[in-house]
Amino acid sequence: MSCGGFKDSQSGYDLAHGGHGSLWLIPLLMLALVLIGLRFWKVSAMPFAVLGTLGGLVSAYLMNRERVDAEQVSGLIQARVTGWFWLGFVSALGVAISAVMVLLRKSRSP
Repeated sequence: MSCGGFKDSQSGYDLAHGGHGSLWLIPLLMLALVLIGLRFWKVSAMPFAVLGTLGGLVSAYLMNRERVDAEQVSGLIQARVTGWFWLGFVSALGVAISAVMVLLRKSRSP
């Protein structure tokens, strides 16, 4: 983009992430959740449940923060959330809730 003597350029990656490196936590936490779940589920569900709770809540928080930031910015390109965002957001909350259920079930059993 250029206007007068000002030039600026951004890639699609830059536009999508808006300079927030913390968004990489979402896929990394979910990948760690899957790997720990596959490795330790037979031994103990506790690491899976703890990481699932933390991963789901952190992912939902980061996604909601980006949604709020996108709604407050009025710029050349406006971003709006779609059904895919809400599907991902509800899925992250679902991961956290199901992990809490596993924690509660394991804490009650002898």
